[in-house]
Amino acid sequence: MSGDLHITGIRPMGKAATSVTVRGGRIAAYGEDAPPGMETIDGGDAILIPGLVEAHTHLDKTLLGMGWYRNEVGPRLIDKIENERAEKKRLGIDPARQSARQAVLSVAQGSTAIRSHVDVDTEVGLSGIEGVLRTCEAYRDIVDIEIVAFPQSGMLIRPGTAELMEEALRLGAHVVGGLDPSAIDRDPKGHLDVIFGLAERFGVPVDIHLHEPAELGAFSMELIVERTRALGMQGEVTISHAFCLGMADRDYVASLIDALAEARVHILTTAPASRPVPPVKRLVEAGVVVAAGSDGVRDTWGPYGNADMLERAMLVGLRNNFRRDDEVEMALDVCTYGGARLMGLDGYGIAAGDRADFVLVEGETLAEAVVSRAPRRMVVKNGRVVARSGRALVEAP
Repeated sequence: MSGDLHITGIRPMGKAATSVTVRGGRIAAYGEDAPPGMETIDGGDAILIPGLVEAHTHLDKTLLGMGWYRNEVGPRLIDKIENERAEKKRLGIDPARQSARQAVLSVAQGSTAIRSHVDVDTEVGLSGIEGVLRTCEAYRDIVDIEIVAFPQSGMLIRPGTAELMEEALRLGAHVVGGLDPSAIDRDPKGHLDVIFGLAERFGVPVDIHLHEPAELGAFSMELIVERTRALGMQGEVTISHAFCLGMADRDYVASLIDALAEARVHILTTAPASRPVPPVKRLVEAGVVVAAGSDGVRDTWGPYGNADMLERAMLVGLRNNFRRDDEVEMALDVCTYGGARLMGLDGYGIAAGDRADFVLVEGETLAEAVVSRAPRRMVVKNGRVVARSGRALVEAP
């Protein structure tokens, strides 16, 4: 449902104070007087920014609301994957309930759009996809959720997974995902054959987790770029994590960035503390779309995460040594416009005519809003207020 609304005392992107008028779920104008009979709200001199975009998370496996999980998992990626597969059954993680809990938390923190990677494997089958699809429908008035069919446990090494991936897309998944073509499936050509084949057949984008480090990751990245060019999928492919772009060989990284820019392959960073990170400023200056996400939120992989993309902007800044105000603003752009470009969100922004998906944040400037991370004063989706003072107006299950 869409709404009509008039908010006074707001500063679009930190500029001069004005008012905003919303009609039919879209921004109609700035600086108008309140139309007769329209609901009017005092914005309290808050900064108006477009809705935050959570462009990479895992809604189906958060443990929010399930009590504390004692983590004693081994250090390797495969340790975490195998432990999670076992714990899903032992803990009784309900993908519909858990995805709804995180989605509501995201809304309270100011996210108006989410891309979620959802596990598909031969043990959980399509239960995750089915559960998150229910959440998409139940909460469509307060947040847009895009589902990536994600072979978390590997695909070629677990026969039957590729067929399940196809069925997930038939059920309604929006994006086909992949995972470490060399390190997990140990067959990069075969892995990419399946992933890009499904993308072609269903006409959907691709989003591949690439944890592989240094030269191994660079090799896989080059293969992904080659496929993107060959299939004419420029602008439709995302590489998530892309730790290899943080390797020490700056000349090699420069060549990879040039190739990404030419093929219009997007990069998603979670700004992790323990891995090399893609150089955001270099990527943005080269014309590469860069977005950000929380990754796991309170799950069996780790105890951290609160679904706050304003905090994620701060982490992007910290990991990239952003200190200047314009650099901090770049980190915020990654968590707003960057995510919107990656997801292809139609009508995103805060110009007249754009969808009325926006957030009121506290601070003198955008940089202060990022570093202070005060509870969001208000979150508006399709012209309707969906959260106030850091709390969503709907209850989580």
